[in-house]
Amino acid sequence: MKSVVLTSFLITAFVATGLHAQNATANAIKATPLSNIRVAKGFQVELLYSVPGGEQGSWINLCSDDKGRIYASDQYGGLLRFTPPAPGQSLDASKVEKVPSQIRAVNGMVFAFGALYVGVNDYDKKIAGGLYRISDSNGDEMPDKVELLRDITTRGDHGVHAVLPTEDGKGLYLVTGNGAKPTEVLRSSPVPAIFGEDHLLPRMPDGRGFMRDVMAPGGAIYRVSPDGKKFERFASGFRNIFDAAINHEGDLFTFDADMEYDFNTSWYRPTRICHVVSGAEFGWRNGAGKRPVFYADSLPPVLDVGPGSPTGLTFGYGAKFPAKYQNALFALDWSWGKMYAIHLSPNDSGSSYTATKEEFLSGSPLPVSDAIIHPRDGAMYFTIGGRRVQSGLYRVTYIGSESTAAVEKKPIHSAGRDLRRELEAFYGVENPQAITTAWPHLDNSDRFIRWAARTAIEHQPVASWSVKALAETNPAKQVEALLALARAAGVCPTHRTPDTKAPDTALRARMIDAFLKLDLAALPLPSQLNALRALEITLNRFDRPDEATVTQLIKKLDPLFPAASFEQNWLLCETLVYLQSPTVAAKAMTLIKNTPSQEPQIEYARSLRMLKTGWTRELRTAYLEWFLKAANYRGGASFSKFIEFIRNDALATFTDEEKTELAELIAKKPEQKSTIENFGAMFSGRTPTQWTLEELSDAAKTGLKARDFDNGRKLFGAAACFACHRFGNEGGMTGPDLTGAGGRYSAHDLLDQIINPSKEINEQFAPVIVTKTNGETIAGVVCNLNGDNVMLNTDLANPNQQVEINRKEIKSIEPSKISPMPPMLLSMLKKEEILDLLAYILSGGDKAHAMFKH
Repeated sequence: MKSVVLTSFLITAFVATGLHAQNATANAIKATPLSNIRVAKGFQVELLYSVPGGEQGSWINLCSDDKGRIYASDQYGGLLRFTPPAPGQSLDASKVEKVPSQIRAVNGMVFAFGALYVGVNDYDKKIAGGLYRISDSNGDEMPDKVELLRDITTRGDHGVHAVLPTEDGKGLYLVTGNGAKPTEVLRSSPVPAIFGEDHLLPRMPDGRGFMRDVMAPGGAIYRVSPDGKKFERFASGFRNIFDAAINHEGDLFTFDADMEYDFNTSWYRPTRICHVVSGAEFGWRNGAGKRPVFYADSLPPVLDVGPGSPTGLTFGYGAKFPAKYQNALFALDWSWGKMYAIHLSPNDSGSSYTATKEEFLSGSPLPVSDAIIHPRDGAMYFTIGGRRVQSGLYRVTYIGSESTAAVEKKPIHSAGRDLRRELEAFYGVENPQAITTAWPHLDNSDRFIRWAARTAIEHQPVASWSVKALAETNPAKQVEALLALARAAGVCPTHRTPDTKAPDTALRARMIDAFLKLDLAALPLPSQLNALRALEITLNRFDRPDEATVTQLIKKLDPLFPAASFEQNWLLCETLVYLQSPTVAAKAMTLIKNTPSQEPQIEYARSLRMLKTGWTRELRTAYLEWFLKAANYRGGASFSKFIEFIRNDALATFTDEEKTELAELIAKKPEQKSTIENFGAMFSGRTPTQWTLEELSDAAKTGLKARDFDNGRKLFGAAACFACHRFGNEGGMTGPDLTGAGGRYSAHDLLDQIINPSKEINEQFAPVIVTKTNGETIAGVVCNLNGDNVMLNTDLANPNQQVEINRKEIKSIEPSKISPMPPMLLSMLKKEEILDLLAYILSGGDKAHAMFKH
């Protein structure tokens, strides 16, 4: 489905915001014009209201009450209310009334149980952050009585956000980011109170100091009683979740993002849609400590979206839209000006979901903040605003030819969902049946069911199941049981106090003995990863064992490293470094040398920084030379500081003799090189070839057989594809994710995209041309906004390369017809190399694919 592409962009909101223009009047204030907005085929957008910032601020939230009236909140002010105008009409400013309640800085709200419940996150600290209830005290249908139900300490953007009714209509969910201090919860909370940092090697905090003092559990979603007295921690491990939504099956979803400062590091995780099951943990930790998706003590997302800044989230239920969009989850991205329609499908067991995304609506700039489906007219209303940018109210309606008849609400029976919820019923309560019921599912092939089974066991007294865990004869079950035992019986070092009981060394010995008896190579990959992670948590929470045991562990793990996958190598490398294996330096440096993308290189180098054994002068030299090369790698705002941290920690492990011998190399300053120079040395001295689409397409018709996987992967790095494109768990975030390219493109179409990148530009990364009043033009992608300023990323290979432009200096913003992707990427490659590269991309990086069979 293609979006309606406008022929041109007119003057943007940054030109038309009259508050900052000369000789402006209130009537001149304009939000982003419709000419700047693209929407899916068959839909239309109306600009209903340009918010006068001086009087009504910048709107970030919407909700409707039982009479169909809409409430809007100013991020730095109070509440307003209005009735939606008739179709085709704009909203009269005189019809927007101020709500008299003494409330401000509302970041989330819902009308429920006869009152307005709001989450307050006040940057100016004029009122307490937390959950409030606002009710009508005098019968005039205007909420005026304000009650603070729970005071929650907040700071910055990442505080108290959305409020929404629970799936059973008996309570509320409160959404909080990692800037909200954890509040007191009931012991019956679905998240067991055993969370920790669980870093086997020291964590590097953010290089710019952001959130470095915030520890587990991070951002959380609470389940709250209507009177605000009962709080349960429903799920945790989030960064800056702003909103959430519930589907017809009663399943909760949210939209989260890692710090953009971490772009192009191994620990960065793309903006993600998460299925928030009871007791979930999604692995946010500060700095470089975030848990990758393959860690067993974290749940994976339903969908990686790409770079973004999540705000509103709502299902299309009740919309007068075609059925596809009534069932869609609409996710708003503030920085990149997008609204996605997320289409969900049950996974194989039905315990969770898979998803695809579709760009439903976009603009440049369009800081979308919230969206609702109105219960009476079936239209979508959305706002732009936040951070004092010009705000506006818009309406989306369907005018196409497809039926908009209401889709019948028909819950889908799912054995997997039923089983997961049966296991979740044991959370927070001591019940002997929990062990009997959950244990058989510890080796379930479905990750969400395994999670539910393990969590149900973790909620039970450790003494009731520890012996069973150690004696389990099914390796796949024992791996999960050992993980549970490490978490439930161990104490996270970060949370230890002077009166904390010392680690149980006898139990540690039995757990490690059980691990040593496992035949790791015979286990399927997920169980191997889980076993290694269980060992890491054991070593972290129970402290380092005696040297005899360390020797046994090294003997067990050394033959497995290096392994076939990056995920295995990640865990093996950091564990062997912790154990101070004498062989890990040579093996890891070989991996660094042969790995074509920077993320795995950074990960191995990050582990090696703590290694003191097994170094030779040649290996130390190679390590120092890697730092000179890595100085030219590109990433987010903290990227260079992380590289500096790794190098400083590494130098601290050098002996005095090594520092003397390598003093010249240690003091050497890096040479400035381009991305191609850094990765593409193999092309040195070659003469470019002007390949045609027809020539390469004909070669691909018969040539995608018996290809060289390793060469294809090496070329993906050498051609700088990794610099912008995500592929699996590697690569940049400023270009389209190519992991699933084989499902979208034929060989001919993919070649066409590479050779003719400007023929059809991916709308998520569509560049613009900004023309300033002085005649200067700047090309880039709008990636952020703040007050009067718009930020453009002008180099997709360097996500930290941004130009800030004041809107008073902008004459126009128009769509660029030139892709930021260079058109001659294949010119330095030989035909056979191009075919290897094509096979690597189209196979999704699957070495077992038929294209690589000889």
